Amino acid sequence: MNNNLLPIAKEGFNRIGFTFLAFVFFTIFDFDFFEFLSFVMVLFLLLVYRNPERMSPILEVKSVVSPVDGTVIAIEELDDSEYAYKVEINSSYFDVSLLRIPLSAIVKSLDIKRGARLSKDSPLSKDLNERVEIVFEDSFKNTIKVKHMLKQSFDTIKVDLNTKQNTLQGARYGLMINGITTIYLPHNFRVNLSIGQEVDASQSLVGYFS
Repeated sequence: MNNNLLPIAKEGFNRIGFTFLAFVFFTIFDFDFFEFLSFVMVLFLLLVYRNPERMSPILEVKSVVSPVDGTVIAIEELDDSEYAYKVEINSSYFDVSLLRIPLSAIVKSLDIKRGARLSKDSPLSKDLNERVEIVFEDSFKNTIKVKHMLKQSFDTIKVDLNTKQNTLQGARYGLMINGITTIYLPHNFRVNLSIGQEVDASQSLVGYFS
């Protein structure tokens, strides 16, 4: 995943290939409606699985960048001994689906729970939907927790990380199509985001550790 420099994410090759073969089949046999439908699906999948190359901005050592593309939908203060802030980012089908490392750090813990793919408006989604929780710890012992949760999606969350793995800010580490990302930040953190802001993975600054 980290070294995938192709314009399309490898995770989408099978779906795009099968859909393109369906398009060829329907074209040969003049099934006009299904030919058009499969062509639109090929274009949609190319959009969903696109994999743009990005140059990481030059930031301070203690910076944290967004792990996903999307829109900031909530910023909350928490009454928690470990984390003081919670930032929620909504990613749609039209956002780039690649996940990127928010800060150069070690993967302290990794928890993957496969499950349902209910709408985020469903009261059961927070308990039943598929999710991944990752805790990153940098060289200064600063920690953040990133939780990815699927909404209604046709693909699972894919994560290419291992516990105790060293990671580099901005590197690709997975893929999530149509989901919610929640970032939990400690008390010594200064948030640099606002609600409604559009963010890009590895490009948009979440904030700094003090």
